[in-house]
Parts: sequence; C-alpha cells; structure tokens
Amino acid sequence: MEKQTITIYDVAREASVSMATVSRVVNGNPNVKPATRKKVLEVIERLDYRPNAVARGLASKRTTTVGVIIPDVANTYFASLARGIDDVATMYKYNIILANSDGDDKKEINVLNTLLAKQVDGIIFMGHHLTDEVRGEFSRSKTPVVLAGSIDPDNQVGSVNIDYLEATKDATDELIKSGNKKIAFVSGALIDPINGVSRLNGYKKSLAESKISFNEGLVFECDYSYKAGLGLFDRIQNSGATAAVVADDELAVGLLNTLTDHGVKVPEEFEIITSNNSLYTDIARPSVTSISQPLYDIGAVAMRLLTKLMNKEEIDEKTIILPYGLIKKDSTK
Repeated sequence: MEKQTITIYDVAREASVSMATVSRVVNGNPNVKPATRKKVLEVIERLDYRPNAVARGLASKRTTTVGVIIPDVANTYFASLARGIDDVATMYKYNIILANSDGDDKKEINVLNTLLAKQVDGIIFMGHHLTDEVRGEFSRSKTPVVLAGSIDPDNQVGSVNIDYLEATKDATDELIKSGNKKIAFVSGALIDPINGVSRLNGYKKSLAESKISFNEGLVFECDYSYKAGLGLFDRIQNSGATAAVVADDELAVGLLNTLTDHGVKVPEEFEIITSNNSLYTDIARPSVTSISQPLYDIGAVAMRLLTKLMNKEEIDEKTIILPYGLIKKDSTK
C-alpha cells in the first residue's frame, strides 16, 4: 500500500494550531510560544512530516534549491568543483540538484530545462563551452547563473576560474627552459574558449617569446579521457614532439602510460605537464608535473557568488580569477 503524503494541514489539525503556526515552526520563526513549538515538533516527528520544498517555493517564489550542471561526474576535476559547491550550499542552507550533461550540447539544454522546471533558485554551469542555445535559455529564464571552471568570452554571465592563458604560458615556459623545441599542445575541443582561446594563446605566447615557430601539427584535440591519452602514441611520435602541455589529468596519464608501454622514458626522453593537479598526478608513475588549480575553491566561490546573485546582494566583480601554481613532480627534468 502506498504511503499517504502528510501535509501541513494534517500537522495543523493534529496539533490543534493554524497552518501559519506550523509554517512558522518549520521555518524557525522565533514568534511561537515554546509550548506550542514543542507540541508542533512532536506532531511533525510522529507523522513523519517532510515540508515540500517546491510547494513552499510556489508561495515564497523560492525553493532553496540550486541546479548544478556537470559534464562528467566521474572526472575528478568536476568532482572537486562539486565538493566546494556542495559545502557552501549547505552553509547557506541550499539543496543541490546535480545533473550530468555528458558534455553533450543537446543534453545540456534538456538538463537545463529540467532544472528550470523544478523551480531552482539558481544554476551553476560547468560545461566545456557555452553554446548560443544554452546562453539563450539563461537569458529567457531570468534565473541567476554562475559558471564554474567555464568561461564566457562576452563576460555576460558570472564566472569563477584561474587565468588559463598565463598558467599554460608558465607550463610551456618550463618545458622550453629544459631544452624542448617541439612541444605538443594536447587539449579537449578547441571550440571550448578555455582551450581554443585562453590555453592555446598562452602556449603560442610562450613559443613566440622564445622565438619558436608555432606548428599546427603539434596541436592535438582529444576527449578528456584516459583512453584518448592511450590512443595518442603514434600521432605524438610522428609529430616529433619531445614534450607536451596537456589540458586534462586523465588524458595526461593515458599519454604517460602509452609512452612508457612503448619504451619511451619519461622525463628523460619526453616531458609532460598537465593542468589540474588532481589525485591522478600523484598516483601515476612517474608522478606528473602540473598546474595547480584551487578546484575546491573555484566551486566554493562560484556557489557564494550565486547566493549573492539570488539574494540580489551587491557584487563588486562577477568575473572572478583565482590564483594558480605550478607543482613540479617527476614527469619533468
């Protein structure tokens, strides 16, 4: 037999109080007599009453829920961001609805519309790039949105990131310093402005400053996956590269392992620097030198920015750039 849904009306009737009084108790309003509060809480516990967030949202125009769109929940980069988001959401008493988009443009639209239909108060979007369709949905919905680990080239949507251009330049500089002239740039799709604009320009800037000609044959687009890294050996070897700047840690470890499997010594014969300093960089052998991003902080700051937007607080800057570092490990000389 299906369990009957207990409503605020049932609690009010059992406790012999008004529904307004039950609402005040549930929402922590201090203007309730201690004896009445105790009686209402006892009835709530006995009936196992759970306030309906959506129903409350219809009355207050708030549901205290936030939708988080994530391209790949299994990727440690996005998982670390999500942890920071969740901790700050809990601090500010927001519930999270996590939705996986698989980095697919059409699925992103479907997932976004599903979240908006649930009356979420705000959206945190982690996508590889912001399509015109997604941007259009953001504009139509009027729901506050913040990007975490994604950039909006037009700076219309609030975002939290590092300076990917300067970080990639620093990584490329490091490889040039150790004598490499042919450095591969290995990233996800270049349509993503983080890769195709920020990171690629950082790579080009480093080459230009060292008077090394840019070679399109050293630029490789891949999926962000370990398997994609494993499949790179022939292309990397044919390019003549002796080092690589890689945009994703799983991708970097896949490349590292296929080089090792084919007898290429890292770092003696090939050097690798990756981008996220996740757990993968430490458990790989050799460990992988990496740009370090404050992943948890990017998620946490994005959620705090969203709370300000949702509550219409004053905001100094909605494009926030956090500091990064370069952690030297065993995949570079």
